[in-house]
Amino acid sequence: MFAKIVCVATFVVVVAAQFGGHGHGHGYSSQHVYKHDGHHEPVHVHGHHGHGHHDYYTHPKFEFAYKVEDHHTGDIKSQHEHRDGDVVKGAYSLHQPDGSERSVHYHGDKHSGFHADVKFDTHHIVPHKHY
Repeated sequence: MFAKIVCVATFVVVVAAQFGGHGHGHGYSSQHVYKHDGHHEPVHVHGHHGHGHHDYYTHPKFEFAYKVEDHHTGDIKSQHEHRDGDVVKGAYSLHQPDGSERSVHYHGDKHSGFHADVKFDTHHIVPHKHY
């Protein structure tokens, strides 16, 4: 009986979320990840007692991105990143609770470290009067 109640309650929540009378559009999210597998190269690793063994190293290379846009909750954000060896580049943006949008472009590598350029774009919010 408990399982039937849970199923019915879940159905009601889904229907209410889709057809609720709030007049807001649907939210969505998307993502993709690309991993580039290279050739494995042997690396000699020294152990605790001076004995070594072989391990394998693959050149790190990947890309990923995601996006969330839900105007009902105000959750709007995105990010993308690319790594090739020791170099990482990317950007992300998000809408903050005060209505501004924060955008960050970043870059990192073993020679210059991590650097980020942060910008804020303020949108003017005009309050609506309800009569």
